[in-house]
Amino acid sequence: AQCCTVAFIALFFTRFWLVSALYAAWWFTDREKPSKGGRRIHAIRNNVVWRYMRDYFPIKLVKTAELDPRQNYLMGFHPHGILAVGAFLNFCTEASGFSTTFPGITPHLMMLSLWFRFPFFRECLMSAGLVSSNKESASYVLQKPEGGNVLAIVVGGAQEALDARPGSCTLLLKNRKGFVRLAIKHGTPLVPIFSFGENDLFEQVRNPQGSWLRQLQHRLQQIMGISLPLFHARGIFQYSFGLIPYRRPIYTVVGKPIPVQRKHSPSNEEVDQVHQKYLTELYKLFEEHKAKYNIPEDRHLEFI
Repeated sequence: AQCCTVAFIALFFTRFWLVSALYAAWWFTDREKPSKGGRRIHAIRNNVVWRYMRDYFPIKLVKTAELDPRQNYLMGFHPHGILAVGAFLNFCTEASGFSTTFPGITPHLMMLSLWFRFPFFRECLMSAGLVSSNKESASYVLQKPEGGNVLAIVVGGAQEALDARPGSCTLLLKNRKGFVRLAIKHGTPLVPIFSFGENDLFEQVRNPQGSWLRQLQHRLQQIMGISLPLFHARGIFQYSFGLIPYRRPIYTVVGKPIPVQRKHSPSNEEVDQVHQKYLTELYKLFEEHKAKYNIPEDRHLEFI
């Protein structure tokens, strides 16, 4: 993002200044596009580089139930991990075969609106199927009458990334209910997803609740809207230290849809009821599959 911004500004001071000038005009007229479903480019989503990235870990998309292409769905992705690698590769590329696994379904992954403010970079994000994370953007996808659309939300968000470390099963979800209210408003089935191995790709500097580092990270998140976890993993030619993620498998398990009755203005009690059902189904999904992916029997999900 920073490189794109620097290039955009630098071009103004060269003989190619017209490129940035024309792009700035285009950017202004196209400013609402990230909230209007984006602009996916299939050649980008099918690029061979994503398959190499998939095989590096490797990453596998696991289906447990069929999705009706005549309906829209709201998927909750858990956990965030440090960089939400599983969410990106599964929903923003065809490396794991989303379109063949769920035929007739078009995925959209929500991302912080901040990232769409960077010139050129926004085009890269939209080409992969990323959309802005606001209510207008979500409603645009979920209210499409023809169906066949999935809106994937990494519910724990940037704040959950601060708890991402190998072996962690802590999800920031107990008071995250906006996505449930959104599903009820549109009558959209909720689909829980747990990505086994997502938290195992990086080590994170110890930052327990109440520590000076955690307080600083929370403060920066409030100011900038993004969290800044201090993480490390391996290098290119050595395994002791670096920023390249460890080669550890990720299994993204997609649960069965939870039917949601449509109501334009649901009460808090109705939202709480659906939210609790979602927590129960997510917990059940984790328990049913954890043994397959080497999760100890005594380890369980914790909602905070």
